Amino acid sequence: MRYLVTLKVAAQPEGPPPADLMEAIFKLGQQATESGALLDNSGLAPSSEGARVEVSGGRLTVSDGPFAEAKELISYALYEVRTKEEAVEWASRFVRLHLDLWPGWQGEADVLRLFGPEDFAPPA
Repeated sequence: MRYLVTLKVAAQPEGPPPADLMEAIFKLGQQATESGALLDNSGLAPSSEGARVEVSGGRLTVSDGPFAEAKELISYALYEVRTKEEAVEWASRFVRLHLDLWPGWQGEADVLRLFGPEDFAPPA
């Protein structure tokens, strides 16, 4: 099963992430890739560089960022794992690195299952 993990930040200290955090993230990514679990990951530009497409009141509207949410979506990872618990474990390890290695960082990760064609195939 594929899971999309998104990372949001609510607050982070001034300045760039510590070097030991970046090294630990790199090592965790290597482990996840070598295990076959990590398919893709990347950072995301700030919402000020994005747009929102939404339907409200039967009308489609497009709004340029930034968006007023208290949390900024900053990265994603795509995993291929056997269970949701396995995806949650990878996400927890990633967030734990931030907690342990970057004092003052606050954020969260959402673990979302992706459906594929096999999930919508007609019964045989």
